[in-house]
Amino acid sequence: MSKTTSATVITNRERTETTRLALLDAARALFVGKGYGDTSTPEIAVAAGITRGALYHHFADKRDLFRQVLQRESQAVAADIEAAAPGQLSPREALLEGSKAYLNAMTAPGRTRLLLIDGPAVLGMEEIMALDDTTSAASLREGLVRAGVGKDEVSLDALTPLLSAAFDRAALAIDAGADVEETRTAMLWLLERALGPARKR
Repeated sequence: MSKTTSATVITNRERTETTRLALLDAARALFVGKGYGDTSTPEIAVAAGITRGALYHHFADKRDLFRQVLQRESQAVAADIEAAAPGQLSPREALLEGSKAYLNAMTAPGRTRLLLIDGPAVLGMEEIMALDDTTSAASLREGLVRAGVGKDEVSLDALTPLLSAAFDRAALAIDAGADVEETRTAMLWLLERALGPARKR
């Protein structure tokens, strides 16, 4: 009996997560294709193949669903940055590779619109910056610390958001059609200047 109950719990948990992911996927596609304002919760429910009531079981409202779509996008970007900077790299190399990974990750279709355009418009800059501070900006700050940037020279509390904003601007430029290689090179040039001369090993 206990085995059956355990299996049922696992099945219910899996079903719940499957429904939640279906809603997130459907919402993301619609938010990217139509924009937040022109997307309705009934449309999302139909696209996900569930009832509107089930949608509200998982998310408080459309704004909450949008917020969680953005959280998942931000976490995906942060994961790509971490994967690009394995432990065997020097702190400087890890920071540069992670920076390239950020720009590459932001080329995922619709991601720049979600995180950098619609996100601030819907949730407000304060909430978006707070989200960034736990994902991409956190990775950037950690990389700067490990690379020794800011020691008795500049405040990392001031430098990190400025560099983060520059990366976001580069991502927006690429999304708008700017030359990818030129933009990436320029962004890395700027970061190299912040890092200063490379130290000999």
